Amino acid sequence: MSSQMRRSLALNFVDRHGLWNDTQVHAGADIEKTIARQELELVRFSFPDQHGILRGKTLVASEALRALRSGVTMTSTLFAKDTSHRTVFPVFEAGAGMAVPEMGGAGNFIMVADPETFRVLPWAEKTGWVLCDSYFTNGKTVPIATRQLYRDALTKLAAAGFDYLAGLEVEFHLFKIEDPQLATETLTWPAEPPQVSHTTTGYQYLTEGRYDQVAPILDTFRNCLSVLGLPLQSLEVEFGPSQYEFTFAPQAGLAPADAMVLFRSALKQVARRHGYLVSFMCRPRLPNTLASGWHLHQSLLYRKTGANAFASQDDKETLSPILSPLGRNFLGGLLANARAGSVFSTPTLNGYKRYRGTNTMAPIQAVWAQDNRGVMLRVMGGPGDPSTHLENRCGEPLANPYLYMASQIHAGLDGVARAIDPGPSADAPYRISAEALPASLEEALAALRQNACFRSGFGEDFVDYYARLKEAEITRCRKEGGLDESDVSAWEQREYFDSL
Repeated sequence: MSSQMRRSLALNFVDRHGLWNDTQVHAGADIEKTIARQELELVRFSFPDQHGILRGKTLVASEALRALRSGVTMTSTLFAKDTSHRTVFPVFEAGAGMAVPEMGGAGNFIMVADPETFRVLPWAEKTGWVLCDSYFTNGKTVPIATRQLYRDALTKLAAAGFDYLAGLEVEFHLFKIEDPQLATETLTWPAEPPQVSHTTTGYQYLTEGRYDQVAPILDTFRNCLSVLGLPLQSLEVEFGPSQYEFTFAPQAGLAPADAMVLFRSALKQVARRHGYLVSFMCRPRLPNTLASGWHLHQSLLYRKTGANAFASQDDKETLSPILSPLGRNFLGGLLANARAGSVFSTPTLNGYKRYRGTNTMAPIQAVWAQDNRGVMLRVMGGPGDPSTHLENRCGEPLANPYLYMASQIHAGLDGVARAIDPGPSADAPYRISAEALPASLEEALAALRQNACFRSGFGEDFVDYYARLKEAEITRCRKEGGLDESDVSAWEQREYFDSL
């Protein structure tokens, strides 16, 4: 390599700060070839924000080639916004109220592409897409960037000798748009949500006839997800009107969280292009509409062997023949930190409307059982079964996957470190026998602020930042008259129905 070339490479942001590993360097070169070979005209650079929403910029191809290694500038105030996209921190002050010196003054941060995430979007003509990490202009990682926080949790887990494996089971609603509500008087902040009609009548769970009625649009979704390389396993018509569920095969490391943000964004974009609206809001404010959840299937793998660390090898174990001692302690940690962890699995005010009544297949208390859909943590598998895993059933579809999965790692490792016993199986999960899950986001935040596990795992500053962000959401909801504990309010519909 010539000295001139070395000087040229040294000028770009990625090389100057050593931000790519060898695999990413090769992937970056492949992106350049793909842009040329497929004659792409645009590339979208996106990063997942604190809510799991993709934000970014679209660059023309010639500029995208440069930006792969030089980065894309973005305003740091994006980290200060709540779910209505309002700035809730004093961004022009030192540290911006986040205890992060580089955030003051509403200056720039840099999006740096992770070349291994690059895709060509099947629905957008001649357009590529790449997921990015967030850095300050001095080359330091943005400490409140949630993809980095998840990577930190994975690094901590790797140091203990394990990899994290997660599969996605995601419910959502699909509606036909009747009125997009773009008249001037509807454009409040947030705007009035679109008026919609249903795509199925509901209450005919998993019937083939109902599936066939919506097969054309579901086939469109399936084809797009396939081109994106997402490991889609099943497409299902759920119980409620216009309610569906997609499931994805387990993936390790960053991949399942990356898949979740891309899945949600892809479905919403493709649906809109065909006159539909996909909503990941837990419980929409529409008559006869049921709540949706996100069930997270998870296990640990031994890094050295790839073997399932949760699978029991002894069918005579007294507590459960399914889980290994490590698996039981990990389960115990999830239960012990469940109330505080609800902030990450159920981060919206609306999400807590799902935990109402009994026999709803949504959990109401921090309990576990073997293959029981009424508990918070459903244990699946058997002695020696390589598919043995824990299913966390308390998540909502709008959860930030990076925070949700990182919280599971921190809580589980806390259980392992303290050898927490998960207690007996709750074979009647709606009979009160354990600590109740929070009934509101406010209650969950109070638990988070006092939780030593998450304050240690995520860091004191991040917990305080995130709690303040969500408390601002609650305060605004109360101020605007939207806090209704008994039903879904119009405020919630505006805030969450077309979120993401």
